[in-house]
Amino acid sequence: MARFIDELKRTHHCAELRAAEEGKEVVLFGWVASYRDHGGCVFIDLRDREGITQIVFDPNLTGHGDSPKAAYEAARALRNEWVVGVRGVVVSRGKNKNPKLPTGEIEIHAAELNVFNKADTPPFLIEDEIDTGEEKRLQYRYLDLRRAPLQKTLRVRHKINQVTRRYFDDKGFLELETPFMVKYTPGGARNFLVPSRLHAGKFYALAESPQLFKQLYMVAGFDKYFQIVKCFRDEDLRLDRQPEFTQIDVEMSFVNQDDVFRTMEGLVFAVWKEVLGIDLHEKYPSGRFPQMPFDESMTKYGNDKPDLRFAMPHDDLTALVIEHGGGGVSFLADIAKKFESGQLRRDLPGEIVKAMRVPGEHAQKLSRTEVDKLEDFVKGMGAKGLARAKVDKDGAWTQSPFAKTMTAELRQAINVKLGAKEGDLLLFQFGKASTVHTVLANLRVHLAKKLGLIPEVGHGGVFNFLWVVNPPLFEWDEDRTTWAAAHHAFTRPHDDCVDLLEKDPGKVLCYRYDLVLNGFEIGGGSIRLHDPDVQARVFRALGITDDDARAKFGFLLDALRFGAPPHGGIAVGMDRLAMLLSGAESLRDVIPFPKTQKGTDTMTDAPNRASPEQLAELRIRVVEPQP
Repeated sequence: MARFIDELKRTHHCAELRAAEEGKEVVLFGWVASYRDHGGCVFIDLRDREGITQIVFDPNLTGHGDSPKAAYEAARALRNEWVVGVRGVVVSRGKNKNPKLPTGEIEIHAAELNVFNKADTPPFLIEDEIDTGEEKRLQYRYLDLRRAPLQKTLRVRHKINQVTRRYFDDKGFLELETPFMVKYTPGGARNFLVPSRLHAGKFYALAESPQLFKQLYMVAGFDKYFQIVKCFRDEDLRLDRQPEFTQIDVEMSFVNQDDVFRTMEGLVFAVWKEVLGIDLHEKYPSGRFPQMPFDESMTKYGNDKPDLRFAMPHDDLTALVIEHGGGGVSFLADIAKKFESGQLRRDLPGEIVKAMRVPGEHAQKLSRTEVDKLEDFVKGMGAKGLARAKVDKDGAWTQSPFAKTMTAELRQAINVKLGAKEGDLLLFQFGKASTVHTVLANLRVHLAKKLGLIPEVGHGGVFNFLWVVNPPLFEWDEDRTTWAAAHHAFTRPHDDCVDLLEKDPGKVLCYRYDLVLNGFEIGGGSIRLHDPDVQARVFRALGITDDDARAKFGFLLDALRFGAPPHGGIAVGMDRLAMLLSGAESLRDVIPFPKTQKGTDTMTDAPNRASPEQLAELRIRVVEPQP
């Protein structure tokens, strides 16, 4: 080993050698990716992080120094995943070139071999495509990470990091750190708690974001801040969520919303250019992304992160249903009566009626059975069912529960509203607004994948960006029957909405924004409230007393009183960005050591139980769940 490490240094990575290096003596290090004994010669594919090179051990080679025969004898014992060093000469493969490999024109005729470490037989093959379950792969994540697809995604992540740092440094931003262990402040996601040994019975919270501290940097006069930072949220997991995640965090002083947009658009253009080699100016010549009001996004697409790679928007039919008194359909009539009687207010998110039109050219690809199965899909999201109708040449509806009961007037009005034509499939949802939006939003994407309008996984080479802007500052909390902050209580309301804080909080719009890509929110932020008087009015609208505000946010409120500049910022999800850029299937594919869907680490067996001695030192008693 000493000869290879001390004297024989690596000359190349495994994917670097080409025909131009023919005749050159080289030294390669790596793992045995495959082994073939052809009787008289041993062939291995040697793998490192850059790729693969074929090595030939031939005992009859001459002119390469040392003893190829000794290398051949040693090579006969090699097995997959052994760690080795090889010295040899680059030779053309002649007619046996492998066009599938970047190094397929050459091979290395080995003169010397050293085994650094032997390996047990891996629990699964280290190959690009394997069918091993994710749980097993996460248990042996260090082996899974040897596979080229995962190494590729982590290289994408590395490039994003480097581009980000260079971009913000060039723009005059300072990379500054914020603490992980902080005081718990309500209003965001659920925090992980960290017990304090020195202060028994008290806890830190793991920061869900640097939000308050980056605002304090602005108060301190640092003007432009950024950080690539780890954040923690104790939330239920899903495809694009992990308990610990990384975000590109940004804050700026003396800016408005458009200043933030321009800065982040510049970052996105730089990342796409340097990581993917794609110039987004070809699609967005102005260097700017389009904007859509929050209300329009919810009405058309049912959420605030619409995938605009395809059409099929929704239409809100509630006003039509009320106008026609339900149009002869009993459950629609019930909704109309609730509005007419005042049981439902039009300014609150109560019950609504929405529909989505699937154009005939797409609808014809769906069999009657496949359409029936859509009902099972929506029921899985809490819907009671899926009302539907096929439009015939006269505008009448077939294959529909509405066909015999709905008045011709309401049907015609709906056809006009939806722009319905012969062969179109109409899909309806009605009931609680939040459920209707969610069901139709997910159904829209489900159908787009089923119809081939977007790929099942990945971007398909299409990137549609959108800023969703001007959302409400407050949302109605049905359980508490009061207004709650839709994002956080420090978001600046529009100037022309300030007088509505006491009069009509539901109509107050604010300077909060989300950057959306292909149906994923990749970043979100806001212009902050720096005016103490307006801040106090926002608290009052939320029912937060002065004493409550001081107990929860006292240190920030104090800081804002000492000359806070106008400021705003944004946080971009690094994991989500890497997932979308690399075309990975989930966040777990772009995080080196992720947690499972249940929030566990099967490799290290975390979380695990603390010892009685540890608990005693922290003065904590574990309450076991009742059977």
